[in-house]
Amino acid sequence: MTLYESTMNTPVGALRLLASDRGVAGIYFQEHKNMPERSTSPDPDHPMLKMLSLQLQQYFDGARRRFEIPLDPQGTEFQKQVWSGLTEIPFGKTESYGQLATRLGNPLASRAVGRANGLNPISIVVPCHRVVGASGKLTGYAGGLEAKQWLLQHELQS
Repeated sequence: MTLYESTMNTPVGALRLLASDRGVAGIYFQEHKNMPERSTSPDPDHPMLKMLSLQLQQYFDGARRRFEIPLDPQGTEFQKQVWSGLTEIPFGKTESYGQLATRLGNPLASRAVGRANGLNPISIVVPCHRVVGASGKLTGYAGGLEAKQWLLQHELQS
């Protein structure tokens, strides 16, 4: 599978955007934890990357609350189930790892849900930043807690 790549400057820093011909495959922060090494072809004019850049810009401008773009994440079936569950957390809301595990039908899997959440390859569009600790406290984020705080605050104000 060929992956195409571009970079986008945003209020939370430069993002590395990856797409296949089927959909968005990755959105990574510059200092992203768990960023896999992938062979890519630079192509900022690829239609999927152009669509992604436009929708991300609309999100950062406060004009978009829901992304409407095909996704092509690579992971296990369990990871894909968790990532799909993340897309159901409403804009501007948060959910704990335990709440997400329960909603996915496996209330004892909060740690596994947390691990899958941390490996989410499509930051922002698949909103792993909306998952917090059981106490409501911000917990780890692959793009850093500052970025997570900014994204949550942005959604509350939009």
